[in-house]
Amino acid sequence: MNTHDEAQFLTEAIALAVANVQNDGGPFGALIVTGDGRSFDGVNRVTANNDPTAHAEVMAIRNACTSLETFELSGSTLYTSCEPCPMCLSSALWARVGAVVYAADRFDAENAGFDDAAFYNFFDTPEEERSMPVRHYHPAAGPPLPASAPFDTWRALTARVDY
Repeated sequence: MNTHDEAQFLTEAIALAVANVQNDGGPFGALIVTGDGRSFDGVNRVTANNDPTAHAEVMAIRNACTSLETFELSGSTLYTSCEPCPMCLSSALWARVGAVVYAADRFDAENAGFDDAAFYNFFDTPEEERSMPVRHYHPAAGPPLPASAPFDTWRALTARVDY
């Protein structure tokens, strides 16, 4: 991708974000651009859809995967109006996106009232001090099914689609 293309795609992501604000959405827009130049957009619909996972990047990934009928976006680039939060970055990693290019950074977002610092810091905080407890359950007698049952079933399935 050349610099001109990146500027064009980032401009489009920013324009999506601006239009989305005027359509009761959050100030974030994103595009997935495949290696062959196909483009799939997404905008932040968290409050509009009452869906905390409806970030622009996640929506663009969902749109691309649905349209392309795949869960894997190798060779594509995610262009986004703002630096992806940890959830969006993780989604891009799970989708095997090849690269991420963003315009505004997390500090620009913080200045507008979107402080992702708590999410970035969560993983750096010792488990016992985290704002939301996440614990591994170890019952004395064990549950009726062992915790490994889903994985044992998965490994035994010959027709599975690995991801």
